[in-house]
Amino acid sequence: MRSFPFLPLALCASLALPAFDAGAAAKRGDVPRATKQAAKRTAAVGESYAGRADAMAFADDIAARQNLNAAWVRATLGQARLLPNVPRLMLPAPAGSGAKNWAAYRSRFVEPIRIGAGVRFWRDNAATLARAERDFGVPAEIIVGIVGVETIYGRQMGSFRVLDALATLAFDFPQAHPRAAQRQAFFRGELENFLTQEGRTHADPTAPVGSYAGAMGMPQFMPSSIAKYAVDYDGDGRIDLVNDPQDVIGSVANYFKAFGWQPGLPAIYGVRVDAARAQLPVLLAPDIVPSFSADAFVAGGAQLDADGLRHRGLLALIELQNGPSAPASYVAGTQNFYVITRYNWSSYYAMAVLELGAAVRAAMAQ
Repeated sequence: MRSFPFLPLALCASLALPAFDAGAAAKRGDVPRATKQAAKRTAAVGESYAGRADAMAFADDIAARQNLNAAWVRATLGQARLLPNVPRLMLPAPAGSGAKNWAAYRSRFVEPIRIGAGVRFWRDNAATLARAERDFGVPAEIIVGIVGVETIYGRQMGSFRVLDALATLAFDFPQAHPRAAQRQAFFRGELENFLTQEGRTHADPTAPVGSYAGAMGMPQFMPSSIAKYAVDYDGDGRIDLVNDPQDVIGSVANYFKAFGWQPGLPAIYGVRVDAARAQLPVLLAPDIVPSFSADAFVAGGAQLDADGLRHRGLLALIELQNGPSAPASYVAGTQNFYVITRYNWSSYYAMAVLELGAAVRAAMAQ
């Protein structure tokens, strides 16, 4: 059993990355095709970082800053190997490579396999989900939606060695990326967090596996998120995000609370938009950041539903494109919608979480 001991905030880097999607759904009972392909990619490793001067200098710097054994950090980082295929996975899609399509995106996540697995997860962990809602104010369907979108409730947690993935992105991040310097610095921080955690717990640093970006466990937490937000929710003295649903549920709920989840507030309201008359450039300019009152929405040509009209906080107009030929869909996002996007910075992701959670809740009642 892989476990993550609780670490105080002082041990963390300042940046946290939301979890990464684990990939497409797999047929129940089969070895997922995505997992087979990932295993092949994982086997395609390159040079060791033991001979890289920049990696060894980084190891010495971490050891001094975190008061770790320098020989251990050097030896550990020296076991990391370049994953040649990973850097290209970090590059954004080329311009003009295809219009966004909410219907197609939704179909990847709100589908029978995830819904059925979500029902089992909810039923198996109903007491813990209810306790998390009492303790953190986060509804069960939000937590169920997150874990289902991320890993199909632990079925697809990734097969890349975390040490290799983080080292690759810390030292060989693709310079063609428009924010290469910022992203490389982020992954160096995550590598430092990972090595610090492993060094303090005397665990095997080559054992953890996860996504190609180094996210781990059922909720796909990055190392800094484990340090900041993961909790020992079953009180057994350790944090296990791989095998322990109680710790997973408590940790996801704690993450949302830390980012400002407001209990009882809907994440979205319905809205009708006449694209020909609405002031779309104005309403869409803030993107997913709530910026407009209900009155401002209406004045801008976006007609809220009855509940939305009674909303007293700020709202964001969320546009969901449906390919090149179909009209876009719109919802009004509240502060809680914005909080979901702190887990993954995409309005499409947040909507998938909401709709999967709602679909599981509906299936529970059948």
